[in-house]
Amino acid sequence: MKVEVDELHCQGHGLCQMTSPDVFGLREEDGHSYVLPGGADPKHEESARQAAAACPERAIVVTSD
Repeated sequence: MKVEVDELHCQGHGLCQMTSPDVFGLREEDGHSYVLPGGADPKHEESARQAAAACPERAIVVTSD
């Protein structure tokens, strides 16, 4: 699985991190999302997809390898 956050579209709403805290973290300086180390583990695929669906900016892309 591959998880990507488009930094140009992320507005720092934090819904992804609230939905999937094992996959996403929030940067302290601007609140924008990033994928945590190990966040792309296939065991997190369902929650990563839920977070992508929750993102109002559609800044998250989850793909299967």
